[in-house]
Amino acid sequence: MKNIPTITVSELLAQAFIDMPQELPKEVQILVDSLIIDVAGLCVAARHADYVGASFRATFEAGQCTVIGHAQKGNVFTACFVNGTATHGEDYDDTFEGGPIHAGAVIVPAVLAACEQHGLSGSDLARGIAIGSEVMCRLCSVAPKLVHKAGFHPTAVFGAIGAAAGVASALGLNKEQWVNALGIVGSMASGIIEYLAEGTWTKRMHPGWAAHSGYRAARLAQEGFTGPRTLFEGEHGFFHAFANQDDNQFDEMLDGVGTKWLCADMAFKPYACGTMAHPYIDCARKLVAEGLQTQDIGSIECNTAEGIVHRLWEPLNNKRNPPNGYAAKFSIPYAIAVGMIRDDAGLIDYEESVVHDPKIRELTNKISYKIDPNNPYPKKFIGHLKVTLKNGEVLEAYQGHFRGGKDEPMSIDTLEQKFKANCMYGGWNLPEINQALEQIKGIRATTTVTAAQLAQ
Repeated sequence: MKNIPTITVSELLAQAFIDMPQELPKEVQILVDSLIIDVAGLCVAARHADYVGASFRATFEAGQCTVIGHAQKGNVFTACFVNGTATHGEDYDDTFEGGPIHAGAVIVPAVLAACEQHGLSGSDLARGIAIGSEVMCRLCSVAPKLVHKAGFHPTAVFGAIGAAAGVASALGLNKEQWVNALGIVGSMASGIIEYLAEGTWTKRMHPGWAAHSGYRAARLAQEGFTGPRTLFEGEHGFFHAFANQDDNQFDEMLDGVGTKWLCADMAFKPYACGTMAHPYIDCARKLVAEGLQTQDIGSIECNTAEGIVHRLWEPLNNKRNPPNGYAAKFSIPYAIAVGMIRDDAGLIDYEESVVHDPKIRELTNKISYKIDPNNPYPKKFIGHLKVTLKNGEVLEAYQGHFRGGKDEPMSIDTLEQKFKANCMYGGWNLPEINQALEQIKGIRATTTVTAAQLAQ
């Protein structure tokens, strides 16, 4: 880079977050509570899953950090990796319209483990979660869609940056250390999207690895290790590497940083599958509720965004016939069919026996798409179905927003019901669930963070 700026993007971020008031805005406090509730429930729901078992066995080293849903406490790296992997494993975690990213799956495991490891307070926990989440959301504005297009998972690569920022903030690092943490973690960020080919597990581990990397980078910076100040704008920097773009504008990313909280609009999922499929499921269920009989369907055509075709629509034959439950989570044809036939798309609707149901397969093979050049993705997630019946009649449904997002947010009561249902799915009884929920609700007020009630 010929002309290194006097003040870099990383330094502007660091200064804004270090200088901001200690007390978070009310809407951000609510978000922090909501993220912890959602993450904890998802970890419990997945605690007996094969991929969580493999993650636990491969990484376990004893320590003082909670591995949610497990009685044994692990070291900080075990907690980061297993909790991040379990949170994201069923694709039922939070999302951000404008990304899409899943901040909670990365930031909560990283900052919670850091707080338990270093005896930090509930206010440190909240600050770290808020700032880490905000950094992830703001990164989405720099090169929309290009990170995915380059073959990387935004949650993985943005997550490493967000986790480093979150842990650095919780630990109270100074400006130089904070900037170094981001510079260091840029060399740890990773996560390709080739999992789409056969529904393998690597996407599940991306948040866990990002959380682990963010903690590691922040601690290295705390002990004096250095990283490039020009992580973002540098000639060989982050967006050059992960978006194949060099002419990056950071004005939108930096606008109002420290005072305007984009993460407060984060969305929580009502369905256990890829985010952009959700409005299509709502459309499918709406048509059935209005009287559509699936046996009368001749074909279904959906308007869709070009930016999601390579992940959720193609190869079309594979998306119509997903090989397993995890692959089905990234298939809009399956999401529409299961929504119509089972009137939901929850955890049980992605179990193997359901995915291979001949009735669902028959319907998925009637579903196709066309690209709508006016689709607002990634700013908004919308859905559309045009159903042609065997008698020639045409029915249509459209939904212009993501249910659970800023246009129709999930209430805290609904989120708590989701938490309880997830914990029951994971085998907890009602007293265990209620004790855990009470601890989560009070965690921001604690002088020393502990998540003992989540280690069952």
